[in-house]
Amino acid sequence: MLAVPLAPARSVTNRTAYWGRLSPALAALACLTRVPSFVRPLWNPDEGYLAVQAGLLAQGGHLYDTVVDRKPPLLPWLYEAAFAVCGAGSLTPLRVLAVLAQLLTAVLLASLARRRWGDGAGWTAGVLYLLVSVGLNPEDAQAATFEVFILPCTAAAVWCADRGRWTAAGAAVAAAFLTKQTGGAVLLPVVWLLHRQGATRTGLPRLVAGFAVPVLGAALVTDPAGFLFWTVTGSAAYAAFAGSELHVLVRASVNTAILGCASAGLLAPVVRALRVARTGATDLWLWLASSAGAVALGLHFFGHYYLQLTAPLALLATWALRILPAERRVSAVLTSACCCSLFLAWGLFAPRPELAHAQRLAGALERRTGPTDRVVVWGIHPETYWLAGRSPATRYLTAGLLTNYSGGRDGSQVGEKFAVAGAWPVFRREMDAHRPALVVDDSRGKPYAADRVPSLRRLLAARYEEVGTVDGAVLYARLPRE
Repeated sequence: MLAVPLAPARSVTNRTAYWGRLSPALAALACLTRVPSFVRPLWNPDEGYLAVQAGLLAQGGHLYDTVVDRKPPLLPWLYEAAFAVCGAGSLTPLRVLAVLAQLLTAVLLASLARRRWGDGAGWTAGVLYLLVSVGLNPEDAQAATFEVFILPCTAAAVWCADRGRWTAAGAAVAAAFLTKQTGGAVLLPVVWLLHRQGATRTGLPRLVAGFAVPVLGAALVTDPAGFLFWTVTGSAAYAAFAGSELHVLVRASVNTAILGCASAGLLAPVVRALRVARTGATDLWLWLASSAGAVALGLHFFGHYYLQLTAPLALLATWALRILPAERRVSAVLTSACCCSLFLAWGLFAPRPELAHAQRLAGALERRTGPTDRVVVWGIHPETYWLAGRSPATRYLTAGLLTNYSGGRDGSQVGEKFAVAGAWPVFRREMDAHRPALVVDDSRGKPYAADRVPSLRRLLAARYEEVGTVDGAVLYARLPRE
């Protein structure tokens, strides 16, 4: 009789039992940490921008032509698909997808840690990641926007590279890049793993192919020239640093401090472990370094950029805890849980004055216009279009694309001459073609105010009259003869 080995069967049984316990625990924790995301209709302007883009695409718009942003296409397509299935009146489906994205990231990190350091490390990595993943201003951490959907792609890239699956690793890097350009930073640890495994000769062509095919496919499906311009070459003014040094430094310091507080349970063991073992986990350090470079790229340091640091931080803390006394693990988890609870309370109870303003402004638009009327909101809160159920008269959904204020500038690099190349002639043609029934100057004293933008000032003077205000935003109705 042929003998059948029992070890593989036991291995499969153990693996099934392990994930049968860990997966539900991580799912429950992922749901718990994302509860605040469901208590508000919208968290930040990026969600509003994506929602408006999705609506325009559903109406027959074309990405990088009549629907534009400085971002790759995956997330606008995801919003469009969610709205097609569930309706465009709520972001709840996207919030559910964000929970799943966080859960998938945690599972991939747990799998990486378990493969390297054992069963306990898998639990530690998954739990620590979810606890620290909400450790920023809630409008950055709880929104269903770019970095949340980058994270499972970057974790998948490292997971595949760790197992020598180079085509899949390249595809995962491509998915991260096509969600947001900075997601491509994960290529650095992936290439390091390729080199460390001695697979450069056979693996590199597969890695390149895995990355290139999806990216080229996305460019061809949209518009190659438009894709290149809006995702790579058209953001020089946006990335300029001159004149905003103090403004940017303050934002960087504040957001770094916030994440540092949230990561107190992770940073302490990493620092202690470095005193004991100064080598090891090179790919994780490279992942953290490349993510830090992604945060700094463009020199804006918005809070949601910092989410890319959380996955490598969780794995580095797990690596550190395995060489420290066992009680350090309990301390790290408890500290992280306490920090997480504070950020959850912040998300549940802190007021959101800008959302309240956008809702009041949207109500005014609904009262003064019809469902088929086009409008223009001159501001940096495109969610007003979505909340009001009105279509924009222009492809430029924020004044930032026409003045460069979208980069959070302090005024020195703001104005018509800093706009996206070729934007103003297109804007004028669209204002002539769509004849918006209402124009809202929502600048409220900011450097891009209508009276500081000559082209807009002349247009309002010639074709519109002031008809009211909402919280400092000025409403202009089209003159009857127009």
